[in-house]
Amino acid sequence: MKLGSVLLLSLALTTPTWAQEAVPSEKPTLSGTDLSRFIPDTVSAEDGRRTLGSLPANLGRSFIGVFSSENLTPLMIGAAATATAAPFDSHVQDGLLGQAPGASQAASTAGGFSVIAPATLGLFMAGRFAHDGRFRAFSYDAGQAVIVNGVYTGILKKAVKRQRPDASDTLSFPSGHSSTAFALATVADRHYGWKVGLPSYLGASAIALSRISNNKHYLTDVLAGATIGVICGRTVVRTNGEPVGRQRQLSLFPVTDPQGTGVGVGASLSW
Repeated sequence: MKLGSVLLLSLALTTPTWAQEAVPSEKPTLSGTDLSRFIPDTVSAEDGRRTLGSLPANLGRSFIGVFSSENLTPLMIGAAATATAAPFDSHVQDGLLGQAPGASQAASTAGGFSVIAPATLGLFMAGRFAHDGRFRAFSYDAGQAVIVNGVYTGILKKAVKRQRPDASDTLSFPSGHSSTAFALATVADRHYGWKVGLPSYLGASAIALSRISNNKHYLTDVLAGATIGVICGRTVVRTNGEPVGRQRQLSLFPVTDPQGTGVGVGASLSW
Protein backbone atom coordinates (compact mmCIF):
# COMPACT_ATOMS: atom_id res chain seq x y z
CA MET A 1 0.00 0.00 0.00
CA LYS A 2 2.99 2.34 -0.19
CA LEU A 3 4.66 2.98 -3.54
CA GLY A 4 2.45 0.37 -5.21
CA SER A 5 -0.78 2.19 -4.38
CA VAL A 6 0.19 5.35 -6.23
CA LEU A 7 1.86 3.54 -9.12
CA LEU A 8 -1.05 1.13 -9.63
CA LEU A 9 -3.49 4.03 -9.60
CA SER A 10 -1.53 5.90 -12.26
CA LEU A 11 -1.25 2.76 -14.38
CA ALA A 12 -4.96 1.98 -14.06
CA LEU A 13 -5.97 5.52 -14.96
CA THR A 14 -3.63 5.99 -17.90
CA THR A 15 -2.59 2.66 -19.46
CA PRO A 16 -5.12 2.92 -22.34
CA THR A 17 -3.44 6.12 -23.54
CA TRP A 18 -0.01 4.48 -23.78
CA ALA A 19 -1.21 2.31 -26.63
CA GLN A 20 -1.80 5.41 -28.74
CA GLU A 21 1.12 6.76 -30.72
CA ALA A 22 1.39 10.53 -30.65
CA VAL A 23 1.33 11.86 -34.20
CA PRO A 24 3.60 14.84 -34.87
CA SER A 25 2.02 17.84 -36.52
CA GLU A 26 2.98 18.50 -40.13
CA LYS A 27 4.24 21.95 -41.03
CA PRO A 28 2.85 23.65 -44.12
CA THR A 29 5.34 23.75 -46.95
CA LEU A 30 5.51 25.20 -50.44
CA SER A 31 8.17 23.92 -52.81
CA GLY A 32 10.21 22.64 -49.89
CA THR A 33 10.05 25.92 -47.95
CA ASP A 34 8.90 25.81 -44.34
CA LEU A 35 6.12 28.37 -44.03
CA SER A 36 5.38 27.86 -40.33
CA ARG A 37 7.55 30.78 -39.23
CA PHE A 38 5.39 33.14 -41.31
CA ILE A 39 2.17 32.06 -39.62
CA PRO A 40 1.31 34.24 -36.57
CA ASP A 41 0.46 32.51 -33.31
CA THR A 42 -3.19 33.53 -33.44
CA VAL A 43 -3.84 31.60 -36.66
CA SER A 44 -1.20 28.88 -36.48
CA ALA A 45 -2.14 25.77 -38.45
CA GLU A 46 0.02 23.73 -36.08
CA ASP A 47 -1.89 24.63 -32.94
CA GLY A 48 -5.53 24.46 -34.04
CA ARG A 49 -7.33 25.69 -30.95
CA ARG A 50 -4.09 26.19 -29.04
CA THR A 51 -3.54 29.93 -29.56
CA LEU A 52 -3.01 32.79 -27.15
CA GLY A 53 -6.19 34.50 -28.27
CA SER A 54 -8.21 31.34 -27.65
CA LEU A 55 -6.78 30.66 -24.18
CA PRO A 56 -9.72 32.11 -22.16
CA ALA A 57 -12.25 30.18 -24.24
CA ASN A 58 -10.17 27.01 -24.04
CA LEU A 59 -9.96 27.32 -20.27
CA GLY A 60 -13.72 27.61 -20.08
CA ARG A 61 -14.19 24.54 -22.25
CA SER A 62 -11.75 22.56 -20.11
CA PHE A 63 -13.39 23.59 -16.84
CA ILE A 64 -16.70 22.33 -18.20
CA GLY A 65 -15.13 19.32 -19.94
CA VAL A 66 -13.94 17.90 -16.61
CA PHE A 67 -17.53 16.75 -16.08
CA SER A 68 -17.60 14.79 -19.35
CA SER A 69 -18.73 11.17 -19.30
CA GLU A 70 -15.32 10.29 -20.74
CA ASN A 71 -13.85 10.97 -17.31
CA LEU A 72 -16.23 8.63 -15.52
CA THR A 73 -13.90 5.62 -15.69
CA PRO A 74 -10.80 7.32 -14.21
CA LEU A 75 -13.02 8.99 -11.61
CA MET A 76 -14.49 5.66 -10.51
CA ILE A 77 -11.07 3.98 -10.43
CA GLY A 78 -9.56 6.83 -8.42
CA ALA A 79 -12.50 7.02 -6.03
CA ALA A 80 -12.39 3.26 -5.45
CA ALA A 81 -8.63 3.34 -4.82
CA THR A 82 -8.99 6.25 -2.41
CA ALA A 83 -11.83 4.60 -0.49
CA THR A 84 -9.95 1.28 -0.31
CA ALA A 85 -6.83 3.00 1.02
CA ALA A 86 -8.67 4.93 3.76
CA PRO A 87 -8.30 2.25 6.47
CA PHE A 88 -4.53 2.15 5.84
CA ASP A 89 -3.85 5.88 6.15
CA SER A 90 -2.30 5.65 9.60
CA HIS A 91 -0.30 2.51 8.84
CA VAL A 92 1.21 3.99 5.65
CA GLN A 93 1.85 7.28 7.44
CA ASP A 94 3.85 5.50 10.14
CA GLY A 95 5.77 3.46 7.58
CA LEU A 96 6.81 6.33 5.31
CA LEU A 97 7.22 9.13 7.83
CA GLY A 98 10.76 10.49 7.74
CA GLN A 99 11.97 8.02 5.10
CA ALA A 100 14.77 9.27 2.78
CA PRO A 101 14.50 12.83 4.08
CA GLY A 102 16.85 14.35 1.53
CA ALA A 103 15.15 12.80 -1.50
CA SER A 104 11.70 13.45 -0.05
CA GLN A 105 12.44 17.11 0.50
CA ALA A 106 13.86 17.48 -3.01
CA ALA A 107 10.82 15.81 -4.58
CA SER A 108 8.44 17.87 -2.46
CA THR A 109 10.19 21.10 -3.45
CA ALA A 110 10.13 20.13 -7.13
CA GLY A 111 6.37 19.66 -6.97
CA GLY A 112 5.68 22.90 -5.12
CA PHE A 113 4.04 26.00 -6.55
CA SER A 114 7.23 28.07 -6.31
CA VAL A 115 8.89 25.67 -8.78
CA ILE A 116 5.95 24.48 -10.88
CA ALA A 117 4.51 27.94 -11.61
CA PRO A 118 7.63 29.56 -13.14
CA ALA A 119 8.66 26.31 -14.83
CA THR A 120 5.26 25.91 -16.49
CA LEU A 121 5.15 29.56 -17.51
CA GLY A 122 8.62 29.27 -19.02
CA LEU A 123 7.59 26.10 -20.85
CA PHE A 124 4.47 27.81 -22.16
CA MET A 125 6.42 30.82 -23.47
CA ALA A 126 9.08 28.61 -25.04
CA GLY A 127 6.34 26.73 -26.84
CA ARG A 128 5.03 29.93 -28.40
CA PHE A 129 8.38 30.46 -30.14
CA ALA A 130 8.98 26.81 -31.08
CA HIS A 131 8.48 25.42 -34.60
CA ASP A 132 7.93 21.87 -33.33
CA GLY A 133 4.15 21.45 -33.51
CA ARG A 134 4.05 18.71 -30.89
CA PHE A 135 6.08 20.70 -28.37
CA ARG A 136 3.93 23.80 -28.99
CA ALA A 137 0.80 21.79 -28.26
CA PHE A 138 2.33 20.06 -25.22
CA SER A 139 3.56 23.29 -23.63
CA TYR A 140 0.20 24.96 -24.21
CA ASP A 141 -1.74 22.07 -22.68
CA ALA A 142 0.68 21.81 -19.75
CA GLY A 143 0.11 25.43 -18.78
CA GLN A 144 -3.64 25.13 -19.13
CA ALA A 145 -3.74 21.86 -17.17
CA VAL A 146 -1.92 23.45 -14.22
CA ILE A 147 -4.54 26.23 -14.10
CA VAL A 148 -7.58 23.96 -14.39
CA ASN A 149 -6.17 21.45 -11.91
CA GLY A 150 -5.19 24.18 -9.45
CA VAL A 151 -8.69 25.65 -9.38
CA TYR A 152 -10.48 22.34 -8.82
CA THR A 153 -7.94 21.16 -6.26
CA GLY A 154 -8.25 24.44 -4.36
CA ILE A 155 -12.05 24.24 -4.35
CA LEU A 156 -11.97 20.72 -2.90
CA LYS A 157 -9.41 21.69 -0.26
CA LYS A 158 -11.65 24.52 0.92
CA ALA A 159 -14.75 22.32 0.85
CA VAL A 160 -13.33 19.26 2.65
CA LYS A 161 -11.10 21.08 5.18
CA ARG A 162 -9.21 17.99 6.28
CA GLN A 163 -6.47 18.64 8.80
CA ARG A 164 -2.93 17.77 7.71
CA PRO A 165 -1.04 15.05 9.59
CA ASP A 166 1.24 17.72 11.08
CA ALA A 167 -1.81 19.82 12.05
CA SER A 168 -0.40 22.86 10.23
CA ASP A 169 -3.71 23.68 8.49
CA THR A 170 -6.93 22.15 7.12
CA LEU A 171 -5.91 21.86 3.46
CA SER A 172 -4.82 18.24 3.42
CA PHE A 173 -7.38 16.73 1.01
CA PRO A 174 -6.60 16.43 -1.84
CA SER A 175 -2.84 16.82 -2.29
CA GLY A 176 -2.06 19.76 -4.57
CA HIS A 177 1.49 18.57 -5.21
CA SER A 178 0.14 15.20 -6.34
CA SER A 179 -2.64 16.57 -8.53
CA THR A 180 -0.32 19.01 -10.29
CA ALA A 181 2.38 16.39 -10.87
CA PHE A 182 -0.09 13.87 -12.28
CA ALA A 183 -1.79 16.50 -14.45
CA LEU A 184 1.53 17.35 -16.08
CA ALA A 185 2.47 13.67 -16.39
CA THR A 186 -0.84 12.96 -18.12
CA VAL A 187 -0.32 15.78 -20.62
CA ALA A 188 3.20 14.49 -21.35
CA ASP A 189 1.89 10.96 -21.81
CA ARG A 190 -0.88 12.05 -24.15
CA HIS A 191 1.48 14.02 -26.39
CA TYR A 192 4.61 11.85 -26.35
CA GLY A 193 3.41 8.35 -25.47
CA TRP A 194 4.62 5.91 -22.84
CA LYS A 195 8.34 6.54 -23.35
CA VAL A 196 7.87 9.99 -21.81
CA GLY A 197 4.67 9.19 -19.95
CA LEU A 198 6.08 6.34 -17.84
CA PRO A 199 9.02 8.29 -16.33
CA SER A 200 6.68 11.25 -15.87
CA TYR A 201 4.27 9.14 -13.84
CA LEU A 202 7.15 7.70 -11.82
CA GLY A 203 8.30 11.23 -11.03
CA ALA A 204 4.76 12.23 -10.09
CA SER A 205 4.54 9.20 -7.80
CA ALA A 206 7.80 10.20 -6.12
CA ILE A 207 6.40 13.68 -5.47
CA ALA A 208 3.18 12.19 -4.08
CA LEU A 209 5.03 9.84 -1.73
CA SER A 210 7.31 12.64 -0.55
CA ARG A 211 4.26 14.45 0.79
CA ILE A 212 3.50 11.46 3.01
CA SER A 213 7.10 11.12 4.09
CA ASN A 214 7.20 14.83 4.98
CA ASN A 215 4.06 14.45 7.12
CA LYS A 216 2.02 16.81 4.93
CA HIS A 217 -0.52 14.35 3.53
CA TYR A 218 -2.14 10.98 4.03
CA LEU A 219 -2.21 8.22 1.42
CA THR A 220 -5.83 9.03 0.56
CA ASP A 221 -4.87 12.67 -0.04
CA VAL A 222 -2.29 11.79 -2.67
CA LEU A 223 -4.50 9.17 -4.34
CA ALA A 224 -7.33 11.68 -4.64
CA GLY A 225 -4.87 14.26 -5.93
CA ALA A 226 -3.54 11.84 -8.54
CA THR A 227 -7.10 11.17 -9.70
CA ILE A 228 -7.91 14.85 -10.10
CA GLY A 229 -4.65 15.50 -11.90
CA VAL A 230 -5.20 12.71 -14.41
CA ILE A 231 -8.76 13.85 -15.10
CA CYS A 232 -7.74 17.49 -15.60
CA GLY A 233 -4.76 16.58 -17.78
CA ARG A 234 -6.70 14.31 -20.10
CA THR A 235 -9.57 16.80 -20.29
CA VAL A 236 -7.33 19.66 -21.42
CA VAL A 237 -5.64 17.57 -24.11
CA ARG A 238 -8.98 16.25 -25.36
CA THR A 239 -10.80 19.57 -25.53
CA ASN A 240 -7.86 21.44 -27.06
CA GLY A 241 -7.41 18.68 -29.63
CA GLU A 242 -10.95 18.97 -30.96
CA PRO A 243 -11.16 20.47 -34.47
CA VAL A 244 -12.08 24.13 -34.70
CA GLY A 245 -15.55 24.63 -36.14
CA ARG A 246 -15.86 26.73 -39.25
CA GLN A 247 -17.15 30.25 -38.66
CA ARG A 248 -19.44 32.26 -40.89
CA GLN A 249 -17.51 35.07 -42.50
CA LEU A 250 -18.80 37.91 -44.72
CA SER A 251 -16.24 39.60 -46.96
CA LEU A 252 -16.79 42.75 -49.04
CA PHE A 253 -14.55 43.74 -51.93
CA PRO A 254 -14.57 46.19 -54.87
CA VAL A 255 -15.46 44.90 -58.35
CA THR A 256 -15.69 46.37 -61.86
CA ASP A 257 -17.53 45.28 -65.00
CA PRO A 258 -15.57 43.60 -67.85
CA GLN A 259 -15.27 46.91 -69.71
CA GLY A 260 -13.96 48.73 -66.63
CA THR A 261 -16.63 51.42 -66.95
CA GLY A 262 -18.29 50.84 -63.58
CA VAL A 263 -17.31 50.13 -60.00
CA GLY A 264 -19.32 48.18 -57.47
CA VAL A 265 -19.07 46.14 -54.32
CA GLY A 266 -18.96 42.34 -54.24
CA ALA A 267 -19.76 40.13 -51.28
CA SER A 268 -18.61 36.65 -50.26
CA LEU A 269 -20.18 34.57 -47.48
CA SER A 270 -18.44 31.44 -46.20
CA TRP A 271 -19.62 28.95 -43.56
